[in-house]
Amino acid sequence: MTFGETPVEKKRRYVREMFDAIAHRYDLLNHILSAGLHLRWKRLAAAASQVPRGGRALDVCAGTGDLAFFLALHAGPEGIVVGVDFAPEMIRIARERASHDPHSEAVRFLQGDAERLPFLDGSFDAVTIGFGIRNVANVDQALQEMYRVLRPGGRLVVLEFSHPKPRLVRFLYHLYSFTLIPWIGRLLSGHPDAYRYLPTSIRSWPNPAAFNRLLERCGFQPLNCRLLCTGIAAMHVAVKPDPFRVESLFSPSG
Repeated sequence: MTFGETPVEKKRRYVREMFDAIAHRYDLLNHILSAGLHLRWKRLAAAASQVPRGGRALDVCAGTGDLAFFLALHAGPEGIVVGVDFAPEMIRIARERASHDPHSEAVRFLQGDAERLPFLDGSFDAVTIGFGIRNVANVDQALQEMYRVLRPGGRLVVLEFSHPKPRLVRFLYHLYSFTLIPWIGRLLSGHPDAYRYLPTSIRSWPNPAAFNRLLERCGFQPLNCRLLCTGIAAMHVAVKPDPFRVESLFSPSG
């Protein structure tokens, strides 16, 4: 730890340096370790965001851009999709991918911190974050920032690893997570710690009910939580309440 550095600052620095170090193999490792399921889940998250044609969407902790590119398919060329990540190497690769994709003219990638998003209040129709929320140093602060930049009535979609419900699946998943994932990750990424961090961070992550309570505490109204692959991952969909809905314009008579 750097002298005077707080635990929160230490985590922030460690995660940034870790993702910078593995960025060159990040897409390959995601595909191998999830057997390609991560792309299916990200497609589901983009659809669940309900970003309108011509709308504006933000993907936080965008990594190399998968989810942002899926959002762009819904927003269309007349829309705007912004991907934000605080790891410079991730953003570099995402921009390189965008430059080779003729359908990504609506996508822009910026380096930025999930806890201090560089956008005005109510800027986006939809906000997503795929497998990134557990990596931020201050989860409450990041959720409050996403709430701030989302327009009233807009949707937040959080895709994150979770805890499988069936006991046998949970046992096999933990066995896979704590043995094969670190070994394959170290072999392919060259980073000794990155894929030990992954299962440890998942195990300490709150269950879906607890995360829904966190969403409510940050102002969101949870709509649903879809468990994927018996709970290996969870997709939370929440909305920023709109105080100007028609029914709210009429005060009770009396």
